[in-house]
Amino acid sequence: MFVDSHCHLNFPELRGDLPRIRQAMADAQVDRALCICTTMEEFAEVHALATGHDNFWATVGVHPDTEDMTEPTVQDLVQRARLPRVVAIGETGLDYYGMQDRKGGRSIADLEWQRERFRTHIRAAREAGLPLVIHTRSASQDTLAILREEGEDGAGNRAGGVFHCFTETAQVARAALELGYYISFSGILTFKNAQDLRDVAAFVPMDRLMIETDSPYLAPVPYRGKTNSPAYVPYVAQQLAQVKGLTVEAVADATSRNFEQLFLSRAAQEHA
Repeated sequence: MFVDSHCHLNFPELRGDLPRIRQAMADAQVDRALCICTTMEEFAEVHALATGHDNFWATVGVHPDTEDMTEPTVQDLVQRARLPRVVAIGETGLDYYGMQDRKGGRSIADLEWQRERFRTHIRAAREAGLPLVIHTRSASQDTLAILREEGEDGAGNRAGGVFHCFTETAQVARAALELGYYISFSGILTFKNAQDLRDVAAFVPMDRLMIETDSPYLAPVPYRGKTNSPAYVPYVAQQLAQVKGLTVEAVADATSRNFEQLFLSRAAQEHA
């Protein structure tokens, strides 16, 4: 019924608890999950989750905020993207959040390595024929500009993809939709102070929506502050249903169909 389109089941908070997590997913009618890769070093572990369970899939990519790890080439990404059950490139994008604190006082100009890494992922996605999973935080204008510069203009031979854990403005959402991208909402949508985000969710078309947990982070209300799990993605669906004036079943059907269209149909064509 439900699909968690973005989770990190290999992270330490969840890695050792997989049997219980899978049972909780089944109990909550969460049928499928996409396991997200954030470094090349962890890809084998993420891929093993997908190949070891028939309702998990994997991505390959390096998170924009990761330093001092293997820097992938286009070929590195494409090679792994062609393995079974790999359905997307990412998580990739740009993250300028808290730059003064977390980047040693560097300026945005000093983060060219992030922008080049993002371009590498876009080019790999286009070569592999798979969509992108995009992370953007305090960097939406550069994220959109680079997508356009790399040919992701909503027409022609493009990678496409999803803006995951969306927390940006309505203007950014409209721009992403114009480029042909999907938008995924996480447990943040349920937070008391997230009315602006709920307003954004209200106008995103149903055929462009996805839901996710980003677990182990960002647990939805009523579990906010606790370790998140794919079993909690129905709470995101419930909030989205309330925003849209729809049943939870309708939201589950639409977001599952969108997941299949973006990830599984594309991957099946490329791996055929």
